[in-house]
Amino acid sequence: MDAVLLGALAGLLFGAMTVAVRMGLGRGADPAVGSVVIAGSAFVLAALLAVPAVAIDGAGLGSLVPFAAVGLVVPGLSQIVFVFAVRYAGPSRAAILIGTAPLLSVVLAIALLDEPVRIVLLAGTALVVGGGAVLALDPGRPEGFRALGVVLSLACAALFATRDNAVRFVARDDAVDPLVASAASLLAAIVAPVLYVAVTRQPVSRSGVRLAARAFLPAGILLALAYAALVTAFDRGDVGVVSPLNATQSLWGVAFAALLYRRSEAIGRRTVVAGILVVLGGALIGAFR
Repeated sequence: MDAVLLGALAGLLFGAMTVAVRMGLGRGADPAVGSVVIAGSAFVLAALLAVPAVAIDGAGLGSLVPFAAVGLVVPGLSQIVFVFAVRYAGPSRAAILIGTAPLLSVVLAIALLDEPVRIVLLAGTALVVGGGAVLALDPGRPEGFRALGVVLSLACAALFATRDNAVRFVARDDAVDPLVASAASLLAAIVAPVLYVAVTRQPVSRSGVRLAARAFLPAGILLALAYAALVTAFDRGDVGVVSPLNATQSLWGVAFAALLYRRSEAIGRRTVVAGILVVLGGALIGAFR
């Protein structure tokens, strides 16, 4: 597959993951323990996917260090923020707000990777900001909505934008197989949620761990597949191409949430319009840079 197809696939899988996290939360599992389950199960699947590449080409530990360093932050730290963002903002609104990542990603790419600047960036920015405004003016709110969810969603967008550029920067000058790189990142990603649980939680019961494992395993599987697709896409294409396609996770998140949680999510026309504007803005920025 080329970068375009892989970027689009990553967007679909990340959108589905957003709703999978909502399903896990709906089963009453501890969101912090769920973050550990998501990262751990994602690593196991990613490691299995990487076995053929390791068997053929091997894997130098030194070359994997940069990918592990990225994984400590995203999806390591970001996984905790993401789960709580979905908890307090709902999957559809969290997905839309996280969809602003391409704008932030492109700004970073221009500043750090010397990617070119074009006037159309302003138009894309206007669409993204307009989408955010429409969402802010939407009178509907999902059950359990808290403004903290908006803050956490935007923090995720910033972390994802940083990830996009960091992975692209490392991948474009490194010969590491993308599936091996994904496994290394996801292994490192386990550290942050484990530390968070250790510092902020009382001892977790076995029943709580089992509940979290059942509730969040689907999200972990989707994370492994989505991350593998995304890292491979960045290995083959520029940030400006891949990041906007990955941002279609906003529309996928709204679509899947509408199918499963339309009433509790209070998904109306404004929510859909906001998602479309954000995705169009990200696509415009990427396509014409």
